[in-house]
Order: sequence, then C-alpha cells, then structure tokens
Amino acid sequence: MTEAVIKQHLIDPEICIRCNTCEAICPVGAITHDARNYVVKADVCNLCMACISPCPTGSIDNWRMMPAAQAYSIEAQFFWDELPAELSAEQLAEQGVATEAVQEAQAPAPAADPAGQQAFNSAAFGATLPPWSAAHAYTNLYGPKAAEKTVTAKVVGNVRVTEVGATAGADYDTHHIVLDFGSMPFPVLEGQSIGIVPPGVDENGRAHHARQYSIASPRNGERPGYNNLSLTIKRVLEDHSGKPVRGVGSNYMCDLQIGDTVQVIGPFGTSFLMPNHPRSNIVMICTGTGSAPMRAMTEWRRRLRQSGKFEGGKLMLFFGARTQQELPYFGPLQNLPKDFIDINFAFSRTPGSPKRYVQDLMRERAVDLAPLLADSNSYFYVCGLKSMEEGVVLALHDIAKGAGLNWETVGAALKREGRLHLETY
Repeated sequence: MTEAVIKQHLIDPEICIRCNTCEAICPVGAITHDARNYVVKADVCNLCMACISPCPTGSIDNWRMMPAAQAYSIEAQFFWDELPAELSAEQLAEQGVATEAVQEAQAPAPAADPAGQQAFNSAAFGATLPPWSAAHAYTNLYGPKAAEKTVTAKVVGNVRVTEVGATAGADYDTHHIVLDFGSMPFPVLEGQSIGIVPPGVDENGRAHHARQYSIASPRNGERPGYNNLSLTIKRVLEDHSGKPVRGVGSNYMCDLQIGDTVQVIGPFGTSFLMPNHPRSNIVMICTGTGSAPMRAMTEWRRRLRQSGKFEGGKLMLFFGARTQQELPYFGPLQNLPKDFIDINFAFSRTPGSPKRYVQDLMRERAVDLAPLLADSNSYFYVCGLKSMEEGVVLALHDIAKGAGLNWETVGAALKREGRLHLETY
C-alpha cells in the first residue's frame, strides 16, 4: 500500500524575525506561535500562498515532502532552532512513498479566493506592493542567521515619551530610542523595521531571537545628516490577555543608557512605504507604538515642506490610546501646524467619557475620507494591535458604501495599487 504524502509548509526559525505578518495574513488560520517560534499547522494549511510575498525575510518559503502520517507537529516545530533536513527520494521510498505521489503533491495548489474564506476578511484588502512612487528599499543587509553578521549601533538617545503620573502608571512606559551606526552603512526608509538581538540566553539556554521594531525616523535620520535612526518601544509587562510577563527585548531596550551598544539586523520591509509623488495624500491610522512609522512619514513630509522641495498632499492621522497620558508624542503632535496635518485622537479609557476608537473617528470624518478612497493618489496605512485591523477596514468599507462607491471595486484597487497597508501584530 502506497503511503500518503504531503508538501508540508514550514517556517525557518533561523531567519524568521517574528513579525507576525504571516499569522496576520493567513486566511485559514494555519499559522500560530509561542514565545519563541512561528509554526504552520499541517492539517490546516491549504497551500494558498497568501503569506509568501509579504514575508520580509523569506523564512516562510520553506517546504518538505513528508509521509502524511509523519508530518511535523506544531509541538515539534515550537522546539526547533533550525529546519530539519529534507528527506531524499530514497528515504521517502523507504517510507512507502511512491514517486508518483511525490510528483502529485509537488504540483501547485490552486490560488485561494480570500473573499470566500469568511464574510469579511480585512487582510484580503492589504497591499503587498508598495506605492508606485515609493523609493527603493534596501533589505537584509545584515542577516538574522547566526552565521551572518549583525551591525553594532550605539545608543545616543533614550527618553520616555508617555506621561508619568497616577493616571498613566508604569504599565505604559514608552521610550524614544536613538541608535547611531557610525561609519557602517544602514540605509532605511519610512515604514521599514529593524531587528534587535538581545544579549544572553533564554530559560532553555538558547540565544535570544531578534525582536522587530518599526523605525520612527525619516530616511535622513533622527538627526539629519547623521547615520542614525529612532525607535518607539513600549516596555512590555503583560501579554495581550493581561497575564504578567516581562518582555525580553522591550525591557532590554528601555533600560539602555547613552553609550551602550546593541546588535542590529535588517533593515526589513518593502511594502509599507510612503508615496513620493507630488500631491499624494497619506491617511495614517494607528494605536500606541504603531505610531512609529507614522511619525517617520510625517517628519519626512515636514522636512520636505520646510525646505520648499515638495508640493505635498493631505496628511490625516487617526491616533488611538487608552488615555491621553499613554499616547506617545502627544506634546510634539500638538505643535504641528493645522494646515500641515489633520490630527484626530481617540481615547478609550478617559474617566467620565465614552469609549472612542480610531474607527469611530473615521466614521465621523466620512465626508473627508470618502473622496480620498476614490482618489488613486491617496494611501492608507494601518499599524497597531491586530484587534484594530478589522474595525478599521470595515470603517473604510462602510465609508465607501455610504458615499455610493462600490467597495469591491475600491477594495480591489486599494490592494492592487499598493494603497492600503496593514501592519498589525
């Protein structure tokens, strides 16, 4: 009897930077993770390939021909530090796998229809291509594999950017950290990210994997003319379910002192990039530290405007937090000219006030957002917790329908033209 065979989809733990892109975009829920690794459920994955192109490192693009009965379990994958070797044709034959069965399993699977996965799948409308006028992004100059080199950066700035007080508390300690690369080349663009490799080992004696952080400064640096960049990092003291944890990377970074050095890999990201053509409009929707790429884009536009070198379009920002005290960069945002950027704040835990979220503000500004949805020169960026994504895209859907626009047409154009970018975690 011939043994059944599958083409098992696996993630390379040596290259993965744990950015959550694959899990967020998978239309069938085949990808999950623990504190260390991202893994693929062999019995759920339908080989739709939706996760392949968005992966910033290529770690997602790995496959193994396996006897179905011996497919690697997610428990086994959680334990890996590297991928297992591929089984040879001889080894598969020894397991009772016929050559014809291997050839059949290797045949490309039909592309999945994202619209058919569920009633409304927000990830189906996220673009994987950058805006047509985006600058060229350099990526993976310094690699995540242990055998590849990192680059050393020096800490030249570390300040808290959320208020300290009884209403804010220590549980929302967010820092603005500036890293200088000296003479080492490290070109970045707004919307890209880097990986920080914390020193030491975990409880099992294994070296810590890199933690990914979005860049909060524009392409010419936090300080123009210097080879530096900035990050926005919240000290993690509990997980998304409220369970107390102490985030390895975030606490390491928030505790750094001026003059300390860190090991950096990257940069990463070729899609979440800003448009550069004149009169292009940018709508930014974020929560918490999801403000990092939005700060970078805003500051680059501000510098261009200040120099008189750019005929800018509209800038709109929808920024959410639990309270004003927990919102990073609140003071500096207040000082930006009103004719430069249209800022809308949403606070969900202000005492004595109803809960308001970014999607609520978007609906209130529907009359202004609808023309931008229909304008091919307008680009939308969403960054923050995964829980915000569906509400935001549903708001865009409702705004389009309320304005008499066909959402199927608009949503397809947003994806096809690189105009709607989702980076949630």
